[in-house]
Amino acid sequence: MNCLERVDLKNFSPPELEGFIATFGKERYRSTQILRWLYQKGVCSFDEMTNLSKRFREQLGQVSRISNLNPIRIEEAKDRTNKFLFELEDGNRIESVLIPDKSRLTLCVSTQVGCGLGCRFCLTGKMGLKRNLSVSEIVNQILAAKEHLHDKSSITNIVLMGMGEPLANYTNTLKAIELMAHPDGFCFSSRRITLSTAGLLPELKKLLNEKIRFRLALSLNASDEETRSHLMPINRRHPMKEVLKVLRNFPLKRRARITFEYVLLEGVNDSTGDAKRLIQLLKGIPSKINLIPLNEAPEIPFKKPTEERVREFQEILMRAGLTAIVRASKGTDISAACGQLQGKV
Repeated sequence: MNCLERVDLKNFSPPELEGFIATFGKERYRSTQILRWLYQKGVCSFDEMTNLSKRFREQLGQVSRISNLNPIRIEEAKDRTNKFLFELEDGNRIESVLIPDKSRLTLCVSTQVGCGLGCRFCLTGKMGLKRNLSVSEIVNQILAAKEHLHDKSSITNIVLMGMGEPLANYTNTLKAIELMAHPDGFCFSSRRITLSTAGLLPELKKLLNEKIRFRLALSLNASDEETRSHLMPINRRHPMKEVLKVLRNFPLKRRARITFEYVLLEGVNDSTGDAKRLIQLLKGIPSKINLIPLNEAPEIPFKKPTEERVREFQEILMRAGLTAIVRASKGTDISAACGQLQGKV
């Protein structure tokens, strides 16, 4: 059996790993040990799992493997934002971005190679969808970024808003989140894991019954159906009105809110009327709005508004009692737009 034919341990959820270990006649706690070796110690070989017997390690090595990701390129901006380009085993490439911000260090991870949604302001959409990422390819982005941190800093937040639509890779994305939050996995608080979606209705409805908890963000980007359909073709299939209806019933913990991401495009969705319509749209939804001036790229046919226009838009929302935060663009001196580094290389 060659290496790639062996089962990748990082594709297992914790219960699945427990079942796999049981086939060797081993106790449940062995799966706990292996989880900690993989995600807390970040080992790359079975020989490093020193609290497992040599015989068991040999058995594991015969039928399974431990995958990893190594960046083929890293760009670092003046603000210490790091963008990673990874090459997968089949030659496809994906990106991750490590973003420092005051007391937080956020890693933005990809869930697909490319994206099939075709949003007009996103470079990844121009690639089209090549395939879904496996669970291991998602979580290995975290391990690779952790390996890159040479100082005492550590990743505090994970956002699934890199390349791809997370809910279009539903099963693998939720397994990866389970590993992120599991106490024997990465052990991130559910409050520090955010899934960003363009709003796939069937999958959003499935989320209502999931036990796995994380913060939810909707990429909204418009205040009316026509504009959103122009910017985000998915809106024709899953209209904003229907998506917001689901979010009004979304189970939230006390004081929790849904984040709405709004990429501001000059002359497209940044008017006073847009701001006022947005206020009406979000009535009844515990919400926080991230206003994101467009991260311009030559291949994107839009411009970002002036700082004055952005402030005016924010003030209209805040006067209505909404929480509206302007997210400053990070890594503007490198290939910061999603999909830009992959396209350049």
